[in-house]
Amino acid sequence: MGVRLAGEYGMPPEWTLGRVFTEWQWEPVVAVLAALALAGYLLGVARLRRAGEPWAGGRTFAFVSGVALWVFTTCSGIGVYERVLFTDRAVQAVVLLMVVPLLLAMGAPVTALVEGFAGRHRDRVLAALRGRVSKVLMFPLVSTVLLVVPPWLLYFTDWYRLSLTTDFYNVLFHVAFVAFGLAYFWPRLQIDPVGRHYHPMIGVVITVTEVIFDAALGFILVFGSHLLVPDYWAALARPWGMSAQQDQSWGGAVLWGLGDIAGLPFMVALIVRVIREERVRTVQVDRELDAQEAAEAEAAEARTAVETGPAEASEEQDRPWWETDPRFAGRYGK
Repeated sequence: MGVRLAGEYGMPPEWTLGRVFTEWQWEPVVAVLAALALAGYLLGVARLRRAGEPWAGGRTFAFVSGVALWVFTTCSGIGVYERVLFTDRAVQAVVLLMVVPLLLAMGAPVTALVEGFAGRHRDRVLAALRGRVSKVLMFPLVSTVLLVVPPWLLYFTDWYRLSLTTDFYNVLFHVAFVAFGLAYFWPRLQIDPVGRHYHPMIGVVITVTEVIFDAALGFILVFGSHLLVPDYWAALARPWGMSAQQDQSWGGAVLWGLGDIAGLPFMVALIVRVIREERVRTVQVDRELDAQEAAEAEAAEARTAVETGPAEASEEQDRPWWETDPRFAGRYGK
């Protein structure tokens, strides 16, 4: 994978919405990784089902959709125009960091993929995922960095220029953003085994933080007068479409708006988790209170039997329950 100058990049025809679906390129690294992930996942799901373990079809659909979207984002017209339009790269950044990893994580990939390991290797992988790795990724500060920092690293370091001119760094962008996002969504959703449980509201707080940072990044790109990598766009000399400055402004708006929209499904998933956990907690508390109340009633009956003697206890047993229940004592007279 070598370096290519802007003028050496094969200029595709003028961008249209239709060409997003008709223009294609080959991205071998993403294609191979996607194929391996999909094969391992489906193998693990098949093994789980043969073992009689329940597995929701929605999980498989989410994972397959995430893999398909990853390939589409890098190999379709979105990938073809990634070095030609700033806005196109911005769409890729949001989809690869926010949407693809969320779909992959909703498929419970760790649970499925570890089934591809046999015997002791499987147990070791599970132990490692429940151990230090999971605990580090679960730490709120680490999660925030994994979600918030990558776009800033892309646009305000040499990574952006290198992703436009160097194949290696372009592929690194395609893979690293998905890895960053998956490292965030996997422990936050807590569908797969994790080393430590945090309340889902922490995920809501982190997502709100991400929205703020996305807005700040978008604001800088939309309203800032500084054009990123101006020499690249000048050498590219794209003969169609908007100017490089306008393109960057639209790209900033995409990062700002689409990033906020992409975070909504995750927010909904977290809120649903909060509601479900509260319902489970309410049921548990009710059961504990019922058990405590029953134990107190039995203890009161035992004390009554000891104080009144066998004969009077027998009389007490023949009386209506509400007259003997200490909670209602005094309401019905003697």
